Amino acid sequence: MVCGSTAGIGKATAKQLAALGATVTLVARNEAKLKETLIELPFEQGQKHNYFVADFTNPDDVKEKAEIAAHNKIFHILVNNTGGPKGGPIFEARPEEFTKAFSQHLICNQILVQTLVPGMKKADYGRIINIISTSVKQPIDGLGVSNTIRGAVANWSKTLANELGPFGITVNNVLPGFTATDRLDDIVSNASKRMKKSEADATSFMKNLVPSRRFAQPGEIANAVAFLASEAASYINGINLPVDGGRTKSL
Repeated sequence: MVCGSTAGIGKATAKQLAALGATVTLVARNEAKLKETLIELPFEQGQKHNYFVADFTNPDDVKEKAEIAAHNKIFHILVNNTGGPKGGPIFEARPEEFTKAFSQHLICNQILVQTLVPGMKKADYGRIINIISTSVKQPIDGLGVSNTIRGAVANWSKTLANELGPFGITVNNVLPGFTATDRLDDIVSNASKRMKKSEADATSFMKNLVPSRRFAQPGEIANAVAFLASEAASYINGINLPVDGGRTKSL
């Protein structure tokens, strides 16, 4: 089950997992885009990809749809991936922005885990991978609400990894750096305003913060997710994996 799978990192992840042989259930709120993405997935013999529509601003909707999907099917892999909260200084954020983001990210993650983990336990195999942010290691200027909520998800994930490890289930976080998605366009725009420079200058400045001197492509993040979802990563549990071209300064 891959959430937020109609664009960016989520879509790249769904395609990568399908190419490696997984049967993928796409999850997003736009059915037209889900249908388009479904057609793009590689189909090999035995794969039966599908999708369901869910609105992550409505946790009850997510719960209902996920329970239906899991009724007669065991999911071995869950990729939690939800669009980040809008940017801006933390001091200027309205209290309801934190509540909304907490619900979209942590609460919906919790619902999906509680729905799918019983099947993973039966299979003695589970991979829960959360796409969050390098802000859990180093807060990013201008992303106050996101920094806060991503940190909560990281600690939730680590706690969950400790609890589920005995059942052959791993829980890990992938921390994308600057990645060429629509989300990055918003970050560049906010940086431009904050720096009082053009978006081209802001883009150049941001690339120079990365030792690799470029932005990531969504597929490069998907590669890391696919590895963590595989049997090869069976002894990797409870980690934050930056995929950021070396930008994060901490170890």
